[in-house]
Amino acid sequence: MASLSSPAELSRRGLLKAGGALLIGFSLAGKAVAQFGPPQGPDLQQIDSWIAVHADNTATILIGFVELGQGATTSLPQVAAEELDLGMDQVRTVAHETEVTPSQGGTYSSSAIANGRPQVQRAAAEARAELLRRAAAHLAAPIGALTVERGVVSVADEPARQVTYGELVGDRKFAMAMTGEAVAKDPSQYRLVGQRAPRRDLEAKVMGTFEYVQQKRLPGMLHARVIRPRGQGAFGSPPHIVSVEANGVLDNPRVRGLVQEGDFLAVFAEREWDAIAAARQVQVEWDIPASLPDSEDLYAAMRDKVVETNVVLEEGEPGPALLQASFAAQTPYQAHATMAPNCALADVGNGKARVWASSQDIYSLRGTLAGILGLAPTDITVTYAEGSGTYGHSLYDDVAIGAALLSQKLGAPVRLQYSREDEHGWDTFGPAHIGEVSLTCDEEGRLTNYAYDGWQHSWAFVETNDQLARGTPARGWPMGASRGVNPAVCGGMYKIAHRKLTDHVLAAEDWLRGAWLRSPLDLSFAFTSEQAVDILAASYGSDPVDFRRRNIRDERWQGVLDAAAEAANWDGPQLASSDGKLHGRGVGLGTHLRGWGGAVAEVEVDPETGKVRVSHLWGALDAGCAVNPDIVEAQITGQLVQTVSRMLYEEVHFTPEGVTTLDWNSYPVARFSDCPEITPVVVQRIDQPSSGAGEEVMAAAAAAIANAFHAATGKRMATFPFTPERVKAVLT
Repeated sequence: MASLSSPAELSRRGLLKAGGALLIGFSLAGKAVAQFGPPQGPDLQQIDSWIAVHADNTATILIGFVELGQGATTSLPQVAAEELDLGMDQVRTVAHETEVTPSQGGTYSSSAIANGRPQVQRAAAEARAELLRRAAAHLAAPIGALTVERGVVSVADEPARQVTYGELVGDRKFAMAMTGEAVAKDPSQYRLVGQRAPRRDLEAKVMGTFEYVQQKRLPGMLHARVIRPRGQGAFGSPPHIVSVEANGVLDNPRVRGLVQEGDFLAVFAEREWDAIAAARQVQVEWDIPASLPDSEDLYAAMRDKVVETNVVLEEGEPGPALLQASFAAQTPYQAHATMAPNCALADVGNGKARVWASSQDIYSLRGTLAGILGLAPTDITVTYAEGSGTYGHSLYDDVAIGAALLSQKLGAPVRLQYSREDEHGWDTFGPAHIGEVSLTCDEEGRLTNYAYDGWQHSWAFVETNDQLARGTPARGWPMGASRGVNPAVCGGMYKIAHRKLTDHVLAAEDWLRGAWLRSPLDLSFAFTSEQAVDILAASYGSDPVDFRRRNIRDERWQGVLDAAAEAANWDGPQLASSDGKLHGRGVGLGTHLRGWGGAVAEVEVDPETGKVRVSHLWGALDAGCAVNPDIVEAQITGQLVQTVSRMLYEEVHFTPEGVTTLDWNSYPVARFSDCPEITPVVVQRIDQPSSGAGEEVMAAAAAAIANAFHAATGKRMATFPFTPERVKAVLT
């Protein structure tokens, strides 16, 4: 690819001098993704797309889910090793990459094990069946007479007659399609699934030898920084460049210049620090629409700007109402707040593109890049490179688009990393929410009527760099596909005679750019709904755990409720106080989509300072068959720590012009000293399909914290985070 040292070499790309800097303007062909059809990867019906057996009697397992910290690169090989009768030391994986690893769908909604386990299990069972067929022919013995241990196939009554998988296949392809006839193991035969196994990625991360995407380098690579206003405004009202003043930027010979297309502006240099310094030098006049309400006026504005109202669920017939309880809450925008700002690398040229990114769905990203770069999906390779956490749809696709646009224009590999200000100010936030719930019970304490009304907007469909560079209009996801009121969280854990859920829909374009944030909106739903359940339990004169047991829907919900309560030695919400602080316990139920979660929280409140501390959290999770209980316990722990942070600290603030919480001071998160004692409980159901374990107990924990606050103080919080100012206002 062309060097950038000579402007003459770049003249065909439309270089021009502007304000003493090298300014590159470009236009994009922008073929629609639909022109190419859905991206294709390895054929999912071929065994070779999933498993390769090597001559040394080991196997490579090709998996289509990425490692986001949830342990998928350990648990899915564990599933394959179980079916193949191999040891964990005999299986490995490769980097997730288009055209190399199968497309199993995006790694979100707790799908890696829920969806990935049956797919990997099926492929491994097919491979084992074929290996046994070949072994039977090789050993001249019936398949029923064969046993397998660590990839060594033996005749049961003549163990000296044996052959290894490596000898049967050994670095050659299976070259056969799935038959659909292979039978997976019965859970009673499991040796590995359901057992603890060390995470594959942990040692390198602990020892500091793991290479994150932020640390990756390419030969001849340039570093780039985007230049934007300090914080975004409304999704549908992007900022516009009025003028750019770049005098002095090229005083440093390692700074190569600026790239501008539309309102997309970036500086590039040989060294990262030079790009950072140059970005700070460039003076840009922006036209920034005052498109938002102030933070303090957010919820009133949300009620005023409803575009449609839809009943998303109504079931059953209204029942008697001896007692009634209502509760209303409002919850803020919250950020993904990744530990390190997002980063991506791209090498685009000669009609091909190679991109390294932390995307949750590399095949979807490849399709997006195809439309933006004007290339066919088959000419683009996207390799997953792990970042430092994401917790949902953060800026990993946006930064990949920016890196690819720049590399295509500059004719050189480009590394683009966002600043902390970029990450906080231009995140795709978890949307704000208003919830109102009303429920009733009969004289036996049975829930009879439940109504939940929710105000929220959908998610953004267009990334910022696409919007700024190409002027792509803002588009939101259809509401039903992007989290309206969630039936699983809003009363879904109880037997209720009549239930009605209503969405008051806001247009995504009118608000901050939104996307899924771990357990999307479920903390808000449970925070509202489960406080109303506690209010009704108190009106009925029942202990909150007993009241839930009276109304529980099924044994799975009963299981997590009992597991959390028993682990916490629940004997009521009230706790004695002898240190001048107020203490209480609360319980909550909740989920995301797939699993069952229950939690108990113990909190202490300092009435003088308004400081709230969660001292202990018990979280119980039924994820069906927990392939690796150690990993599930770690997931519960991570969920509960993050829930504490979101309940006590995290809130996005903004003015009409844009976001103002741009760093860790203005957007604080929980510190180590804030972390409670945590007791994770895995409700193992080895004979059930695996369900989600990445976010299913967070909603329950949010509700438990809210109910514990009430038990301690006698007051209810109608919003979070529980800042000292809010707490003191409620207490007084």
